[in-house]
Order: sequence, then structure tokens, then C-alpha cells
Amino acid sequence: MEKINIYDLDGKKKGLIDKPEIFSVKPRKDLIQVANNVSQSKSKQTQGRDISAGLKNISEGWGTGYGMSRAPRRKGSGFPTARNVGRVPFAKGGRRTHPIKSEKVIGKKINKKIKKLSIISAISASGDKYWVLKRGHNLDNIPELPLVIDDKIQTIKKTERMYSILCNLGFKEELLKIKKSRKIRSGKGKVRGRKYKNKKGILIIIKEDFGIVKASRNVPGTDVIMVENVSINNLAPGGVSGRLILWSQSAFSELNNFEVLI
Repeated sequence: MEKINIYDLDGKKKGLIDKPEIFSVKPRKDLIQVANNVSQSKSKQTQGRDISAGLKNISEGWGTGYGMSRAPRRKGSGFPTARNVGRVPFAKGGRRTHPIKSEKVIGKKINKKIKKLSIISAISASGDKYWVLKRGHNLDNIPELPLVIDDKIQTIKKTERMYSILCNLGFKEELLKIKKSRKIRSGKGKVRGRKYKNKKGILIIIKEDFGIVKASRNVPGTDVIMVENVSINNLAPGGVSGRLILWSQSAFSELNNFEVLI
């Protein structure tokens, strides 16, 4: 079995660990995109229109014999012209013909096996330089992929210390690139608590949290997640595989449990 290095917090080699067979699986781009679409559909908010929309008025048709359409017209506003029509879809100011209904099911489904294979494909792609470079990450100073670090990183409680550790491992250029990518969002989202947008950067996968989640919260583009909670949204944001991942040693060992799915 192939061996890869384990690095300490200073970026120096500490030991060796077996490379799980999951990284020998050929990534399936189609499965990753399908799983991402299903995941995104579950986060959408249902929409619907009021059943009585467009009917909250007193309107009545004239009937025949007046040389005008028999569309219902509002009363009490002088001569009832067509602009006062409010109950029919074909007239200006009328209600919607087939409005959106809140009963519509917008959440998509996926087979369990396809979901598991998509996660395996996304993990495998994260250990391949071709896929990581294709996603747009900077690998100039990264020693190797997949990159495994000592479990002591899980105990870091200070953002300054966390940033220095990432720089020791060769992520400095990547962090600077993510920092420069910050831009103001277009549209109304600016006034709804999400004014700025950042590109996705490093994903740190851990086994236990002893302070690292809070310490990494203010590092641009960096996400921290427990190994049992990994999802396609973290591994392949936007359905694009090849995210740059930093594994803690204990979390990396957990990948051996995926072998039965290969």
C-alpha cells in the first residue's frame, strides 16, 4: 500500500501513513454534479401565491348587448373601462393564469449508492493534482496531495496561529488569492446581510474539535468540518470537484471505512 507523509504544525515531515484505497477511484464528474443538484434543491424555499389573489374586488360583467367584452369590471369608479378589470388572467391588471403553488415539491431525490459514490469521487478528486488545479487552486508550494497534518491542529484556538500554520504548509499564496477575490455582491443581497462574496478556499477535515472551528472562522475562504459530516457541498462546492483539502491524521484514517463502497 502506498505511503504518504504526515506533517507537523511547522510544515516538517513527521511520519508516514497508509494512503486509503479511496484515492485510487476514478472521479465521476457526472455523479458529483447530480448529487450537488439534489443537495441544492433541498435548500430552496418553497413559493406560492394566495388563493384569493386577484379576487379581492367587487367586479361584475355587463353581459351581452353593449359591444364590449363580457369581462368582469370593477364598480364604483365611474365608467367601467377595461383598465378596471381585475378578476381574469387575460386582462391588464388581472390575476396570474397558472400561479406558483406552495404545494409543489421542489426537493429532488437521489439513490443512496449514487450519493455515496459521489462523495467517494469528490474525495478521490481532491487527492489528484489535475482536478485540484482544474478547479483553480494554487499548488505552487503545496508539498503533496492528499495533505495530512498532525492531530495537534485540532487544538488550535487562535486565528493568528492558525494562519501561520497554513502558511507553513504552503497555503500562503492560496490565502492571498482568496483574500483578493472578495467583492461586493450584485443585486439586493447586499442589503440582506450578505454584502460580500469570497471564493472557496481550503477545506480542513477533522475528527474532533478542540477549538479549531472557532480559530479558522475568520480565515478567508477556509471551512472546517467533521469527517462524519462531510457532504458534496463541502467537497465540491457548486458541483465542481477538486477542492483543496487539509486532513487531520485521525480524520484521514477514517477514510478506510469507505473501502466497502468502492
